[in-house]
Order: sequence, then structure tokens, then C-alpha cells
Amino acid sequence: MQQDEQWSSKIGFILASAGSAIGLGAIWKLPYVTGMSGGGAFILLFLIFSLLIGFPLLLGEFVIGRSTGKEAISAYKTIAPRTKWHWIGYLGVFTCFLLLSFYSVIGGWIIQYLYYNVADLVGASSNVDYEALFGSTVSNPVPVVISQGIFLVITIYVVARGVQKGIEQISKILMPALFILFIILIFRSLTLNNAMEGISFFLKPDFSRLTSDSILYAMGQSFFSLSVGVSVMVTYSSYLSKKESILQPALSVVFMNLFISLLAGLAIFPAVFSLGFEPTAGPGLLFIVLPSVFDQIMFGKWFLLFFLALFLFATLTSAFSMLEIVVAALTSKKGKGRTATSWMMGAAIFLVGIPSALSFSTLSDITFFGKSIFDSADFLVSNILMPTGALFISIFVSFKMKKDLLRSELIQGSKGLNLIFTVWFLLMRFVVPVVIIIVFLDSLELI
Repeated sequence: MQQDEQWSSKIGFILASAGSAIGLGAIWKLPYVTGMSGGGAFILLFLIFSLLIGFPLLLGEFVIGRSTGKEAISAYKTIAPRTKWHWIGYLGVFTCFLLLSFYSVIGGWIIQYLYYNVADLVGASSNVDYEALFGSTVSNPVPVVISQGIFLVITIYVVARGVQKGIEQISKILMPALFILFIILIFRSLTLNNAMEGISFFLKPDFSRLTSDSILYAMGQSFFSLSVGVSVMVTYSSYLSKKESILQPALSVVFMNLFISLLAGLAIFPAVFSLGFEPTAGPGLLFIVLPSVFDQIMFGKWFLLFFLALFLFATLTSAFSMLEIVVAALTSKKGKGRTATSWMMGAAIFLVGIPSALSFSTLSDITFFGKSIFDSADFLVSNILMPTGALFISIFVSFKMKKDLLRSELIQGSKGLNLIFTVWFLLMRFVVPVVIIIVFLDSLELI
């Protein structure tokens, strides 16, 4: 990590961290996973996991990064020298590398939808069957790969510019704009016919629909949505001034993420039931339903263009954090320049992601345990690698780090937080690892 890399302000850190957390986790993935996992009962589990597991882990990663001022791998080495604990950092770097390889595919889909929308506005084309449009988009191999590459080029360019001039600057503009547009979208979605049926599905728990897989997905989604378990927040918090409190930013990130998740569900599920779509439609749910909602709004095509642009930027803010942890680890370890490393690793991620991009077309016949290449990569990251990383981080923080250091970092810049520290420490030591292990074993049908 370059020593001059630092957030210019706490709000910049909060918005960049929220951008990393919100992205596709809240806007794209949560709605379709909710639809496939029973609706309101899944949402309730997601909220519980986010508050009791995700939030303590987020604080844990903040403590590791801010206390050392170093990126993921070096941070663990500094706290526990001459041990193997730094492999948690390597696991995080690998997970982010793999995550960005298929995440960039979805970013490419958004870019293609932006192109379609602009073409529609200028009269070059007219696409109203959004279900058919999504199918043709993901199954056309050349445009999918090209758009994936464009998405990664944008990501690489911003990360190469550094923290303040790149990541922080763009996050300050885009995240507030996304909130505002979601409010407009929800207002229209809630006024559609049969909207309350969608609200009931989204918010009313039906525990009969829950399975062991649903519980694992809910836990994995809480990690995915908050960017925990991969040491991204270790790297981000290493750029935070020692004068700043970490508790307030952590709370802000969690509640902003939960709020956006709620907004996404309120925008999508009323429209799903009103317009006759299936809530179990899968990864394409967002790309099919939301354009249909915009068709119901005056000047809807212009609103759709604006939303797609903001959705792309929200997706990019998450991509920035994934590439940043990889770049920060390599620039710190081998002394290479940020720009060269950003482009080199971005190119490698692009190549690794091509099979995921083609898993709906030329490589659609290749499956692993009944899942496509894309879905297999998603499952591996969200439900295996992230929970594994989270388990090791919780053990490292609560058993390996000195309790006095944890307390001083947590209450830095704040007063009267001894009770909060005690509760957080007990959650990290006794609750977080136990819950992760139980959910894992249950999903494997071992208990």
C-alpha cells in the first residue's frame, strides 16, 4: 500500500465503504435470492445475520485495518508475525479476484442495457419484451465479453487513480443520487395494481418455505451485501485516520445497506406480482422487472436511462473495492506501481471471467453439481469462501488480537462505549463462529 493513500474525510470513507457494500449485493442479488428462498422469512433471516453476524465482522475488519494502517495481507502479518494467520488475507484477495471475475459480467449486462436504452430513445431500436431481451443479451457471446471488458476498463482506470482522486470522489456523487432515484421508483411501483401482494411476499415471513439452503443463502447474502469475510474492509479502513471513530462508519454502512436492500425489494416485488412475473426468475429478475416498471411512468425511458447509469456506478463502486484489495496487496508486497498493477490484475480478472460470461451461451452445457459456471462461481464465493473467511476473521480478532488493542480501537473518538465493546467482543468470540459453523454443517446435512 502506498503511504499517501488515505480518505480525505470520514464521510468519504463511509460512502466508499457503503458503495462497496451496496452495489449488486443489495440491488441485484438480494431481490432474486429472496424470490428463490421464500420471501419475507428469508428477509428476516438476512436482517438478523446482518445485525448479529455481519455488523460485528465489519467492525472486526475495521479494527484490523485501522490499527495497522496496512492492506489485508500485511495487516495480519503485523498483528501476528511469524504465523500463518496472514493466509486470511490471501484468502480475501483470491475471493475478491474470483468475485470480480463474474461480477464484471453483470456489470457488462448493465452496459448493454444502457446501450439498448439509448438506441431506443433515439429511435434506432424498440425493445418492449424485456424477458426476451434479457435472454438474448446473456446468450450473445461476443457482446457479453466485450461489455465485460468495458466494465473492467472503467474499474481499472478509477482504481489506478488512487483512493481520493478515484474511489472517494466518485462515491460522494453517485450514492446519494441512487437513493433519490429509488424513492421515485418505489412510489410508482407501490401504485401498481396488486402491489400489496408483492409487499406481502417481501415482508410477511412464511417459515414453511425455509430450507437449510435458504439459511445458508441468507448468511452468505449478509456477507456479500456488507463486503465482509474477504478483508476488503481491512484494506479500506487502513486508509482511515486514527482520529476518526470506526463505530459510526460501521453503523452507517450497515444501515445504508439495509435501507437500500429494503428499497430494492419495495421497488421490485410489487411490480413482480402486478406485472405477472415469477419471483423465482433468478439473476435476470432485476433486468426484466424494473424496465417494465419504468414503462408505466411518464418519461419512463429517460428515468430508466438515469437509473441504469446510477446502477452501473453503484456496481462499479463495489468493483473498485474488489480490485483495490488485490492491487493494494501486490503494490505493498512487491513495490510495483499502482497503475501497472491495476491494469495487469484487471486483465487477469477479465480472462478468468470469460467462462462465466459465456456460461449462458457457448459454455451453457458445462455445469458443476447442476449449476452453470456463473452460478458455480457465485455459490463458491458467497456460500463457501466468504463464510470461511468470516469464520477465520472472527477467531483471529477475538482470540489472537490483544483485548486492550481491540478496546482502544473500537472506542477511539467516542465515549461511553465499554458496554458496546463487551457485547461486540462476546458476539465475535462466541456467537459469530458458532453460527457460521452450525449453518455450514446444517447445509451439508451433517447435523
